[in-house]
Amino acid sequence: MVNNKQSFLDLLLNDSSFINWAKECNQNDMEFWTTWIKNNPNKAEEVYNAKSIITGITFKKEPITQEKIDLELQTVLRLIEKKEQERNEVIPLKRNFFRKTKNWIYACSAAAAILLFFIFSNGITQINSSETIHKTGFGEIIDLKLPDGTSVVLNGNSEIKYSKGNPRNIELKGEAYFKVKPIPSTKAKFWVNTKDLRVEVYGTQFHVNTRKMKTDVLLDEGSVHLILDNGRTKEMVPGELVSFSKAHNAISHEKVTKELSYSIWRDGTYVFNNTSLEEVMINLKQAYGVNIEFNDEKLKKLVLTGGIPNQNLKICLSAIEKSTGTKIVQKDNTLKLFKNQ
Repeated sequence: MVNNKQSFLDLLLNDSSFINWAKECNQNDMEFWTTWIKNNPNKAEEVYNAKSIITGITFKKEPITQEKIDLELQTVLRLIEKKEQERNEVIPLKRNFFRKTKNWIYACSAAAAILLFFIFSNGITQINSSETIHKTGFGEIIDLKLPDGTSVVLNGNSEIKYSKGNPRNIELKGEAYFKVKPIPSTKAKFWVNTKDLRVEVYGTQFHVNTRKMKTDVLLDEGSVHLILDNGRTKEMVPGELVSFSKAHNAISHEKVTKELSYSIWRDGTYVFNNTSLEEVMINLKQAYGVNIEFNDEKLKKLVLTGGIPNQNLKICLSAIEKSTGTKIVQKDNTLKLFKNQ
């Protein structure tokens, strides 16, 4: 039980939406967490403990740059080369050849290990001569820092791709939360391209979801210009949710309110508002790659409102059970939902 509490506290401390609420710097996040606390009074103590930690201590995450990786790699290789030279002075030629070959293998292994560490600590990254691709597996969430300074939180089972020559022109499949770094000197635009539309911004914070045969865009701060695949354009204001489907040529734009039914993913949290349990479980299916079975069809119509930390499946399922009065049993890769007796 202590581990679960600690895990929940850690999730709050690393959730940018929660941090915004604690620091009172984002109106959407402040409204969301105020409502969430009212709906989850049993978590109030942990929430305010987390707020105290955030407002009392300043955490600074130092991203690991490519230059840092290259520098550390070259340092390791120079040390290995120096050791080789020292041994070459005292080791007979025949034995030296054998050991030199062996040391070269160690050097390659060390270099590969360093590169793999940095690569897999930031999800799966594929780099070729022209483009960079970041992918996440089911249930994996990663924080990325793009070459221009833009921050991207990539949800599970998602992918972004961009050309090395233009890292401010992104192709997205899945879900991501963007904090675009503005460049006032050049007013350089930033684009997110999906199968349905193109998001055009200078510097702002927004969420994009390309699942379910449409693209959803929720704007937190700043302004966004949407270029739809059908040729239409749309200007967004903070707190607005826009959905567009190329397949059905259908667009909807709504102001986020307590009455609006929607479900979105943002940095570390699923946000549900008047969302059916069926829709909630579809989100989990897409992010974690699990199968869903309802023991009773009536359970699909249960409505959920509030936020759920989504970086740990067990914690996520536990929160859903408490909010809906259901029991969720996981067997292999299938989640079975029952009415809690």
